[in-house]
Amino acid sequence: MNDADGDAVLLRDFAARSPRALARAISVAETGRGAELIRRLYERAGHAMTIGLTGPPGVGKSTLGSALVRKARSLGKSVGVVSVDPSSPFSHGALLGDRIRLAEHFTDAGVFIRSMASRGHLGGLAGATADAVLLMDAFGKEVILIETVGVGQSEIEIAELAATTIVALQPGSGDSIQVLKAGIMEVADIFVVNKADHPMANQLKREIRSMMEMLAFSGWVPELVVTQAISGAGVDDLWRAVERHAAYLQSSGEIVERRREAFAHQVRQLALGTLQRKLDRELASEIVAGADPYSAARSILRTFGVDTEEPEEGGRPSHLRASVKG
Repeated sequence: MNDADGDAVLLRDFAARSPRALARAISVAETGRGAELIRRLYERAGHAMTIGLTGPPGVGKSTLGSALVRKARSLGKSVGVVSVDPSSPFSHGALLGDRIRLAEHFTDAGVFIRSMASRGHLGGLAGATADAVLLMDAFGKEVILIETVGVGQSEIEIAELAATTIVALQPGSGDSIQVLKAGIMEVADIFVVNKADHPMANQLKREIRSMMEMLAFSGWVPELVVTQAISGAGVDDLWRAVERHAAYLQSSGEIVERRREAFAHQVRQLALGTLQRKLDRELASEIVAGADPYSAARSILRTFGVDTEEPEEGGRPSHLRASVKG
């Protein structure tokens, strides 16, 4: 079977809602050969509720994600999960594989789970995460949960991909406030204090509210929900907060801007990947030529058609939805 025939079979099976076809399509995207597939399926996407779930390691994201999947399924919604795991430094594969805490959903035909390796990507998102989300959307998944590696400030990237961003924090963790200070405040749509039975849960709630008072929010003001993911306590409240945010995005028209941001994010990643490869080739020749770093940089930029005398543009990234008061 040639490539064209293989693509036709894959598209046929994808249209027939074969989970195996969705898995194969994501695998194609992960290898960097998904351009034609995405082009053929792109118009089918744009209907799913996309939820990003992030936070420091150990906060219970997988347990919370599993509880959200359970809630969505109880409402009859089909669910896709993209679980971005740390990469093995040896095989570059996902260390955690399909999350153990999602095991209860493995046999549910209405849930599709895909683990992806971050491969060192700074934002905690695998290079093909955006493709996986788009393919699940085109496949007909109504809710898509993106759970990311918790690595602090670089998790801001998830806000460019998901319509609703949930930041989970746990009481008694010295990392929590450091994460809030690192820039997460500006992108969270919903804060979750997980492990509500912890004696410091109320203190963490006060700290989050105190930091929120320092910011001037435009439009949506992040909600604060307390959960105990293992028992399921507070998950209904969290789901209602997600639904309220989704309704706000629709009524305000902000959903259009969010989708534009997601589109721009993927275009940037694709373009930067190509530029990075070209940059590496040009850099190798500059090293051989023995140029100093500044001369080498100017030379490389000229090959990209960049005027090195132009001042850099300032401004605040559009995906940051809050600013410091004062």
